[in-house]
Amino acid sequence: MKRLFIVTVGVLGMASQAQALEMTPLVDAQWLDEHLDAPSLVVLDVRSSIDNGGDGESFLQAHIPGSRYTSYTDDGWRETRDSVAGLMPEVSSLEALIGSLGISNDSDVVIVPAGTGPTDFGSAARVYWTLKVLGHDDVAILNGGFSGWQQQGYEIASDAPASFEPTRFEASLREYLVASTEDVEAARETQAQLVDARPSDYFAGETKSPAARVAGTIPGARSLPHQSHLNVQNGAYYLDVDGLQSRINDADLDSRERTIAFCNTGHWAATDWFVLSEVAGFDNIAMYDGSMAAWTISDSRPVQFAREGIKQVRELLN
Repeated sequence: MKRLFIVTVGVLGMASQAQALEMTPLVDAQWLDEHLDAPSLVVLDVRSSIDNGGDGESFLQAHIPGSRYTSYTDDGWRETRDSVAGLMPEVSSLEALIGSLGISNDSDVVIVPAGTGPTDFGSAARVYWTLKVLGHDDVAILNGGFSGWQQQGYEIASDAPASFEPTRFEASLREYLVASTEDVEAARETQAQLVDARPSDYFAGETKSPAARVAGTIPGARSLPHQSHLNVQNGAYYLDVDGLQSRINDADLDSRERTIAFCNTGHWAATDWFVLSEVAGFDNIAMYDGSMAAWTISDSRPVQFAREGIKQVRELLN
């Protein structure tokens, strides 16, 4: 019976894929403009106050024709549990959120950040990762975001957004894309690649996020700052694909090795996960959504300063 179920799902999956748009994980404004009328397409605008990207009111004043809006910061894409910020919510909550946006399992979703900064890009990457974790493959990010769309002269709508009906979205959880604290502890024992997506001053322990109890990084981590992946062109931020391999080499990363990306609260890390998994082709990579907020909540786990080596969190708190 189990084999029959798996075969049935496979057949349905192939049928769904046959109807899906052909799109890469990163699409440009020209591609999106050419496919705006596709019946299966959902253009999801995730602008927020991050990097002064705007809000729902900004969306109403100017948006891509036919797009829908969700606030990355306010609508429930992340939550705080057990004093740890930024965690992925319960699957049922995400199913309800995604379905309320008119996104079904057959939808082709293009996520639109504001295009106003590197941290803003992380909003789109985090929503993308969430959909992937929930088993939805037909998803992409608009390179340059809304700012890039606007500056390239494509049509802007300022009337009421198009209406849509809520629908049902059913998740098929991919747990291997989500790293727990226990997974990270095990990764340290097996010499798996831990990738710190935070800027270099956080990695070195010179700056600390309010979400983490102490400064520093996870011992043995490599530094791949999230903002290094974005370049600004005419005021809009685009992913620098051409320079990606050089950055991977500088971080001494191997695409064949088990890799876990982290940051402070699983936001900047989403950008590293996206570029490594979806652009560079790392095939065994997860994101630690608890990140340093979860790692440092216990005083039993070590942290490392670039200049001082490994210290126990307990020693730093005393």
